[in-house]
Amino acid sequence: MTVSAPVTEATDDPQPRTHLPASGQETPAPVPRAGLGAMPEQDRLVIWGSRLSAAALAWVITQRLLPTPGPAWFLVVFGAMNLLVLSVTTALTDDLVVVKDRIAQWLVSTGALVVFSALASTIFFVFHRGWHPLVHLNFYIHDMTGVGPSDPLDKGGILHAIVGSLIEIGIAVAITLPLGVGTAVFMTEVGGRFARVVRTVVEAMTALPSIVAGLFIYTTLIIALGVPRSGLAAGLAISVMMLPIIARASDVVLRVVPGGLREASLALGASRWKTVWHVVLPTARPGLATALILGIARGIGETSPVLITSGAAAFLVTDPSQGVMNSLPLYIFSTVRSGVPIAIERAFATASVLLILVLVLFVVARLLARPRK
Repeated sequence: MTVSAPVTEATDDPQPRTHLPASGQETPAPVPRAGLGAMPEQDRLVIWGSRLSAAALAWVITQRLLPTPGPAWFLVVFGAMNLLVLSVTTALTDDLVVVKDRIAQWLVSTGALVVFSALASTIFFVFHRGWHPLVHLNFYIHDMTGVGPSDPLDKGGILHAIVGSLIEIGIAVAITLPLGVGTAVFMTEVGGRFARVVRTVVEAMTALPSIVAGLFIYTTLIIALGVPRSGLAAGLAISVMMLPIIARASDVVLRVVPGGLREASLALGASRWKTVWHVVLPTARPGLATALILGIARGIGETSPVLITSGAAAFLVTDPSQGVMNSLPLYIFSTVRSGVPIAIERAFATASVLLILVLVLFVVARLLARPRK
C-alpha cells in the first residue's frame, strides 16, 4: 500500500512565515539594522540642541552682555559656545571617546565651512563689484585703444587682455606639460641618485617667487640674447613658474599607480618605454590633468613676470614674438593703479572674467582626461 505525500497548497502571500520552534512559540521577525552612516535619534537631538543653545547664548553675550554687536562677533561666539555645549551634553550621555570624536568632527566641519564661506564670499564680492561692465557686449569684443580710465562703460573692452592671457598660457602649457610629465616619469620610472637630486630641485622650485622667474627670463632672454619684450618672453616666464608645479604633482600621481600593472606589462614582454606609454600614463591620466590644472591656475594669475618681460598694451596683439602683449592680471593691476572708480569697476569685471576663464580651462582639462569607454 502506497502512501501519498501531503500536498501543500501554494499561496501568493509575499510575507515571510515565522518558523515554529520545538517549544511551539513563534520567533519574532528579524528587525532590519540601520545603515552604517545613520545617526541615532539621541545623537541628532544632542547636536541640534547644542546648536540652538549656542545660538541663544551667543545672542545674549554679543547683544546684551558685551558691547560687540554685529554678525561677525556673533558667529565667533556661536562657534565657541557650540563647541562648549556640545562637549558638555555629549559627556553627559557618552564616554570620553565619543566626546573626542564629536569635537574632532566639529573642528573638521567648521574648518570646511569657513573655507567654503571665504571662497563663496570672495567670488560673490568680485562679481558684485564688477557686474555693470559685464552686461556690456563691448567689454568682450573691444580693446582699450583711445579709451581713458574715466570713459563710460559702453566704450572699450578687454579683448586684448583675454587674447594675451590665452596666448601666453598656451605657450607655457606647450612647454611645461611635456617637460613636467617627462621629469615626473624620470623621477618615478628611472630613479637613481640623479633622480633624487632632480626631485629635490623640483620641490625647492615650487616655492620660487614669481618676480625671480621674471628676472631670470629678463636677464637671459631680453638682455643677454637681445630678444624684445613680447608675449613669448612672458610665456617663458610663466612656464618657469608652472614647471615645478606640474612636475611635482605628476610625480605624486605616477607613484600612486600600482606596481602590479607595471609588472604585468613587463611579464607580457613589453619594454619599459611601452609600459610607461601604454600602461602607466593612461592609468594616471586623470591625475595628470589635475597637475595641469594646478599649473595653469598658478601661471594664469601671475602679474610681475608679465610686467617685466612683456609690458602692458592697450591694443590687440596676436603675434607673441613682436611687441608688448597685455594679460588679464596685468590689466587688473594697471587699471587699479589709476584710482578712478569706473576703472576699478572695470578691474573687478576683469577679475570675474579671469575666474570664468580658469573654470572653463578646468572643465576642458577634465573632459580631455576622462577615461575612454
